[in-house]
Amino acid sequence: MKAAKVLDERQGQIHRKGTAPFTIDCDKDSLAGAVSQRACVFCGSRVVLYPIADAIHLVHGPIGCAVYTWDIRGALSSGPELHRLSFSTDLQEMDVIFGGEKKLAAALDELIDRHKPAAAFVYSTCIVGLIGDDLEAVCSKAAADKGIPVLPVQSEGFKGNKRAGYEAACDAMGRLVGTGDISGISKYSINILGDFNLAGEIWLIREYFERIGVEVVANITGDGRVADIQRSHGAALNVVQCSGATMELANMMEERYNIPSIRVSYFGVEDMAEALYEVARYFKDPELMEKAVEVVRSELEKLLPELNRYKKALKGKKAAIYVGGAFKAFSLVKAFRLVGMDVVMVGSQTGTKQDYDELEQITDEGTIIVDDSNPLELSAFIKEKDVDLFVGGVKERPIAYKLGVAFCDHNHERKEMLAGFEGMLNFVREVYGSVMSPVWKFVPRRAEESAS
Repeated sequence: MKAAKVLDERQGQIHRKGTAPFTIDCDKDSLAGAVSQRACVFCGSRVVLYPIADAIHLVHGPIGCAVYTWDIRGALSSGPELHRLSFSTDLQEMDVIFGGEKKLAAALDELIDRHKPAAAFVYSTCIVGLIGDDLEAVCSKAAADKGIPVLPVQSEGFKGNKRAGYEAACDAMGRLVGTGDISGISKYSINILGDFNLAGEIWLIREYFERIGVEVVANITGDGRVADIQRSHGAALNVVQCSGATMELANMMEERYNIPSIRVSYFGVEDMAEALYEVARYFKDPELMEKAVEVVRSELEKLLPELNRYKKALKGKKAAIYVGGAFKAFSLVKAFRLVGMDVVMVGSQTGTKQDYDELEQITDEGTIIVDDSNPLELSAFIKEKDVDLFVGGVKERPIAYKLGVAFCDHNHERKEMLAGFEGMLNFVREVYGSVMSPVWKFVPRRAEESAS
């Protein structure tokens, strides 16, 4: 098929591997009018902090902002579920004219008395930036009156994209770190940053680390607890998965508490194994490494025969990937290669130059690499490459189905565990079920192929 047309201003953010030396523009504001797939700053902060289950999350803004982000992650809790209630001050016209600080103070007073949370996060939305409510002052007074941390999350939507929301979330959590008791923490200890316990994944990841002899001090933020974050500065190492969302906090902890960090991924066989090995290598204990090798061996003995059952059918099928954080794209490229599928397009909403350099190295010739794409571009790339499967999130799903392409949800709304060795099998089963469904025979372009 002919190459897709794109806006002139977007040319620098799209690269076709093999056509020219690799270069790509990124880390820039979305082009006005291009209908980016990105979310707002507030949404970025909300998806990071939302899984902290024993805190109140109060959205200071119109009710629509709270509705938009209600239950935004498939983040499960092993205990309290305050995070799922999604409170809002519901700012309206009179509040915009006269200010919403009194309304916010009253809401905090009522919610803290009623629910007895371990902390409260208060999110400022676009309208708060316009009317100038002093979030810091209201939160400070509430914290003094109630005796719990009340943390302002400065997430007005005037800072470019949701990456700024990640920074706002990390700034808020940074106020908690260092305020708890760190006695009794093992020298072989880590914090897990950037896993949000979608479908219970963090419980599986914690189990892997515990099997090799490593203590997990804090989940930041999946199935998170305020007290664990407060004592997270006692861990020996930060293990960071979604680098875009939580790397700022890891850097902050290294600067303040001299805690180093490593970047890992738990998606796919190679990356999950390497995550365990890298943690074991950091502690330089032969016994930890032996246990890590044994965990990987035992899991692969169960997994690989199952994967081979699907590989024959999937070999040669073409996949397109468009995700929020670029870290997932690395693992997905490797996972598809393991089952014989070809990745022909890959992109992200918030990738950095370092991320795209790595993607360019691990992808095949002809692969389209794209930053901050939009529905028209994604549709054109899918048609150009004659894709069999599109991997994305809730905003990409309609694109796939309108074009008659199989879809796999790999974003934060999903309810299926895809991390770890067990998650790899779930992922391949979902891919197989989607790609091989007989319904695609009725799509016009597939019907033509079948007839010929």
